[in-house]
Amino acid sequence: MASIDLAMQFSSADPLAHFDDLRKMIQKQPQRSDLRIFLFQIYCVQGEWMKAGTQLDVLIELDPSSKPMVETYREALRCEALRRDVFDGKRSPLVLGAPQDWLAMMIEALRVDAEGRPDAAAELRARALEAAPATSGKLDDAPFAWLADADSRLGPVIEAIINGKYYWVPVSRLMRIEIEKPADLRDFVWAPATLTLENGAANVALIPTRYPGTEREADNALRLARATDWREQAGGAWHGFGQRMLATDQAEIALLDVRVVTLDTALVESAPAAETGTQSDA
Repeated sequence: MASIDLAMQFSSADPLAHFDDLRKMIQKQPQRSDLRIFLFQIYCVQGEWMKAGTQLDVLIELDPSSKPMVETYREALRCEALRRDVFDGKRSPLVLGAPQDWLAMMIEALRVDAEGRPDAAAELRARALEAAPATSGKLDDAPFAWLADADSRLGPVIEAIINGKYYWVPVSRLMRIEIEKPADLRDFVWAPATLTLENGAANVALIPTRYPGTEREADNALRLARATDWREQAGGAWHGFGQRMLATDQAEIALLDVRVVTLDTALVESAPAAETGTQSDA
């Protein structure tokens, strides 16, 4: 099967349905790096991070020129383990910017939730969101008064992998968000983006396209980030599954439909960008 035919097959309605066919093709043609890339991507969609990493190890042996891609996604795989621990209330993310009390409360709410105290977690989040700054701007030229993740666990925070580390980036610390149009299956797991901080520093980043835990869902539309499902939790919180949604005072929009967000942080007195938190193994 030619590479272009394979690419068309994996852009079909359900590329996961071709998993067994792909493995058979690799058994017959183990030296084909393009097949290894597709298998890596499917393992990522399915949340089989260790198997995905194994395919990257094989890929770089087959094709040394793939080193930049391999290194980028090795880091993303490592960050997924930390990300799971953050949402399970076991660890804290790194934070870009000066420490802010409201963001500390959002992180603490995850720990409180994990302790089985959803009402206390909801109270913490309510206080945090009340204290969080509202940042105006434009989303693909549509003006808004504030921007946030639609998932109540995050609020005005962007999850991002930057320089191999997992961060929570407050919207109030950003001047611009540019998100690339999806081009590969892996973009439905991590969206390539550029985050420009309020001090003008531009950072190449990967934004997790899906909400945490989506990889364990049986519904392939969710795992492939082609849908979003909202589920009410104890304490009145709503958790997302599937593709991430951004919310403004005007509308909600799926992450992969966004190209450029500009934020009016230049009008706000800037604190120097800093890194807080610890992340020894990401």
